Amino acid sequence: MRLRDGCLLLGVLLLLTHTSHQQKPNAKKDSSAALKDLQQQIDDIVVELNLLKEQQALQTVCLKGTKIPGKCFLVDSVKKSYHTASEDCIAKGGILSTPLSSDENMRLYDYVRQSIGPDAEIWLGINDMQTEGVWMDQAGSSIRYKNWKPPQPDGRSAENCAVLSGASGGKWLDENCSEQRASVCEFNIV
Repeated sequence: MRLRDGCLLLGVLLLLTHTSHQQKPNAKKDSSAALKDLQQQIDDIVVELNLLKEQQALQTVCLKGTKIPGKCFLVDSVKKSYHTASEDCIAKGGILSTPLSSDENMRLYDYVRQSIGPDAEIWLGINDMQTEGVWMDQAGSSIRYKNWKPPQPDGRSAENCAVLSGASGGKWLDENCSEQRASVCEFNIV
């Protein structure tokens, strides 16, 4: 009986040893797959966290400024050159405001009047620096909506940047880019 119990015990031990040796490669594969899955979950959480931080920052900006459909505006009343104002907006995650319709232009004009004053002028995110007379937005696309005050634009190569003029009822003027003007940054929102 003892021999039989010993053989049975030895057989069980051999079976367990053999089974554990066969499971180790699969266990390694399973743990490797589990680690990859866990790493992917961590990466997804980091991406989602960054999006939430961005949304929170935009909400903060929009709370300080004004919101219109698809955008919010944040005024900067400190007068700067076009290039400095543009760089400051980019550093904040936006661009200089660029109205795409008469409604947007009117909302921007109203916001500027309320924030800075009725006669304020702000830089717009459009210029004709690359090709004289071809007005482009900051992404390098030709603008479709225009609101020039006649006979503007009239500055030729001396005036390559555009401003929205409060004194002209929200009409646009071309100006020398080194002039000092206030600005409004725009931020796209979902």
